[in-house]
Amino acid sequence: MATTSAVAAPENYAIDPAHSAVGFTIRHLFSRVPGRFTKFEGKMVVDREDYSKSAVQVSIDATSVDTNEPARDKHLRSDAFFDVAKHPRIAFESTSVKPISSNRLQVAGNLTIRGTTKPVTLDVDVLGFGPGYGGGFRGGFEAHTKINRQDFGVAWNDVVEGGGAVLGDDVDVNINVEAVKEQPKPAASPAPKKGL
Repeated sequence: MATTSAVAAPENYAIDPAHSAVGFTIRHLFSRVPGRFTKFEGKMVVDREDYSKSAVQVSIDATSVDTNEPARDKHLRSDAFFDVAKHPRIAFESTSVKPISSNRLQVAGNLTIRGTTKPVTLDVDVLGFGPGYGGGFRGGFEAHTKINRQDFGVAWNDVVEGGGAVLGDDVDVNINVEAVKEQPKPAASPAPKKGL
């Protein structure tokens, strides 16, 4: 008797912004300042039997940058940093997924900031899958990477007395995702045949 796997095909997921976060930290003088983006969306194709067949696309609203300091956030939105008037979106699209272990992945892809696209690799922990609170089926992921902001034309800096730079170039990116499995749309009923 033939058996059918419980996970027979790739599954489509949508990122749940209410239970997800896109954050970053950057060196400021002698400390590290955290920030986040509060508006984003994304789709995932997840093959839990073979993660190499998975994929992800994420779009971030650059205008939603938030460092808990309105004046600084305004500066970040200006053409000195993200230039949101010309480049309102930050985008990531995966090009490959490499399983490292049963719950660790390396996700390579293209990151676009300020209209410049560069390859990056995310180290991803698969946190688990299961029924969600209140219904639906969910999956959880945590991802980390480091980028150099200069690579994307985010080049503003200044110096303090003594010659030290105000900002570092390396940006640590931390992403936590809870995604909801999308239900397949019911097949359309065939149109009734017209009589003669």
